[in-house]
Amino acid sequence: MYVANVLEVAGETVEEGAVGVRIKWMIDKHKGAPNFALRHFTVAPGGHTPRHKHAWEHEVYILSGTATVTGGEQEHRVKPGDCLLIPPEELHQFRNTGTEPLEFLCLVPNDSY
Repeated sequence: MYVANVLEVAGETVEEGAVGVRIKWMIDKHKGAPNFALRHFTVAPGGHTPRHKHAWEHEVYILSGTATVTGGEQEHRVKPGDCLLIPPEELHQFRNTGTEPLEFLCLVPNDSY
């Protein structure tokens, strides 16, 4: 069994196409997970993830903060407790629209990175 606390996992800055975004790889293949990676993101107020798409789905759970999430041509306001399924090949982006950090968990297949 692998156990980790978000406060003890090292993070890194997301550079390309992002503003004010940090990622922590909480669980992944390097920690023994055979199928999925669990990532913790923090987006500073006014920050955003890159507007991008890829061949795999991912599931997201909002922990804190508020954001506008663009999925394809739609925009959704999200808040703590909301969950999202972003399908493969859907153009998407998270924009922190609040005054506190946006934090969310994101699950992706191990073969996606």
